[in-house]
Amino acid sequence: MSSVPDVSVVIPTRGRPDLVTRAVRGALAQTLENIEVIVVVDGPDEATRTMLAAIGDARLQVVELPESGGAPNARNVGVRMARAPWTAMLDDDDEWLAHKLAVQVDVAGRASAPLPIVASRLVNRTPRGEFVIPRRLPAADEPLSEYLSVRRGLFHGDGFIQTSTIMAPTELLRRVPFDPSVPRMQELDWTLRALAHDDVDLVFADEPLVIWHQDEDRPRISLSSPWKAQLEWLRRSRPLLTPRAYAAVTMSVVSSMAAHTRSPRVFRTLLREARRHGRPGPLDYVTFLQVWLIPPQLRRSVRDLILKRRGRPATARPRVADGAGVSAT
Repeated sequence: MSSVPDVSVVIPTRGRPDLVTRAVRGALAQTLENIEVIVVVDGPDEATRTMLAAIGDARLQVVELPESGGAPNARNVGVRMARAPWTAMLDDDDEWLAHKLAVQVDVAGRASAPLPIVASRLVNRTPRGEFVIPRRLPAADEPLSEYLSVRRGLFHGDGFIQTSTIMAPTELLRRVPFDPSVPRMQELDWTLRALAHDDVDLVFADEPLVIWHQDEDRPRISLSSPWKAQLEWLRRSRPLLTPRAYAAVTMSVVSSMAAHTRSPRVFRTLLREARRHGRPGPLDYVTFLQVWLIPPQLRRSVRDLILKRRGRPATARPRVADGAGVSAT
């Protein structure tokens, strides 16, 4: 086996030894064997350190940070340690299918951009069922900020990218690090900033290669982040978004975080933000109203039921990976 790995895998973790052990074993079981797996433990964590030490695979490296700096910082630490030309991200509570990296390396080899970001579909597994997202891949000449944010139906998932699906050149991940100040949608923030570079493009493996576990009993930062911080991020990111995408994020993502306030003032603030700096479509207004009027638990239940019926099952026969590169605009 080559002394230089083909792909470095970076897994940030803290306080979830059982989950990260599952993620690590899945990474080490990839059909692409010439890899290294770098686990960055985000602060002192003896239980995690002990469980990972029992794996006994020379391809595994574990670094424990002296204090917690958050998952984006831990990812950046792992990227700085990476020796491979490609680095793949894996969250500690997700799983990869065994051929995930092999498929993505093949897609990367056929990409036309010098520095392609290679993502994939995933199986979104919830307590009520599972379905495959994104439901479609980018169309030719479609602005990628709109692909990643604008809904074509009542529920998210038409265009989508998630951290555990991302494989990118290590050079690019060092040039454009993850931002520790971003409370939510860190993969979207990173992808938009990376796509602002002329030599970068986004390509997809067509088949689902990741299992995204959404256990709603576990604490999730995306359900508790302050909406004001997310709005500040959105305003900073406006040059990276088309007006159509800006309105969509304001009226869906930021609004879903703010709706628990039930504040007419906040309602008006976000509506005004979307209209002043964005270009809302009819579906954005429908989404905005349902976010404010329908309880989150009911929305999730209806979403999972409908999308489970529409989506391909997790056991669907994989299709041949297909690079769907488009230019960022």
